[in-house]
Amino acid sequence: MFWTNVAINVLLVFFVLDCLLMCLIVLMQRSKQEGLGAAFGGGITESMWGAQTSQVLVKTTVWLAAIFFILSILLARLYAHREALTEKGSTVQQELLKPLPPVSTNVAPAPLPIVPSAVPATNAPSPSSAPANAPTSTAPTQPAAK
Repeated sequence: MFWTNVAINVLLVFFVLDCLLMCLIVLMQRSKQEGLGAAFGGGITESMWGAQTSQVLVKTTVWLAAIFFILSILLARLYAHREALTEKGSTVQQELLKPLPPVSTNVAPAPLPIVPSAVPATNAPSPSSAPANAPTSTAPTQPAAK
């Protein structure tokens, strides 16, 4: 991951320099209205590169554009590679995220623990536990006659 970050930073420096140079070269090229090339004294570019100045600037623009596209593709690939590395994680993370081995099914499940109740059990039913349709009279019942 370290080398990926270093490569990205170095290529970004070259990418920015290439962009700046390409802007400058494109602006220096002669157009029908002479463009920015006339701002440098008109004949200074011809004295530096000769009478074929426009061809030199066009060739330079083509080379800088090719370098621009190559650097763009390389940077895109490196950014994608770096994202894949961060999703994958380190070797320690991979070990921690491994699935657990399957548990053997031959082992009987543990019995449920018996939890004591907070309310003591009584034999007599409470009035609240009587069925809803049961009579609620308090009068003593008489035995049935034969």
